[in-house]
Amino acid sequence: MGLLDPPGFRRNRHGQVWMRLGSHERSLLAELLGQMLVLLAPPHDTPTDPLAELVGIDETATRPTDPALARLFPDAYEDPELADEFRRFTQRELGATKRENLRTALATLSRPDPTKLSAAEATAWLGALNDLRLTLGARLDLTEDSAQDFLRRPDDDPSRASYLVYDWLTYHQDRLIRALDR
Repeated sequence: MGLLDPPGFRRNRHGQVWMRLGSHERSLLAELLGQMLVLLAPPHDTPTDPLAELVGIDETATRPTDPALARLFPDAYEDPELADEFRRFTQRELGATKRENLRTALATLSRPDPTKLSAAEATAWLGALNDLRLTLGARLDLTEDSAQDFLRRPDDDPSRASYLVYDWLTYHQDRLIRALDR
């Protein structure tokens, strides 16, 4: 990676994916990843059936009422009963995968900059960035017209910073997709 390369993710001529982020960017990402881990933490007070636990069935899985979690764990079917049944068999594993992606991304932030990523780490980053964007997009209630809405907001609007973070995450996700696509 050259000194003039923009921050973010890129693949070098040897096919290796590198992450280059400043200390402030790393701090912000660490904070966001940590918040996502808290949001996705499994409930501790739910009793589990040992057989259901063994085969990965979550008897307590229901459609999340939090819009951000509903975006991360969408219904697979329009029929509510089929959606609930599918959720029972997939939500636990999907949540575990999302948490593992977040932990992997978080761990890479503590390594020296620039950071060489393995294929698995780059894939984990892709999942983590996507989940961060989906969550923030749900919190901001983003639509296709949101860019125009953002431009109409006054400079002192507190939500402007969240829009800027969303845009920044989009930039990094795009850079990573381009790095992985080469």
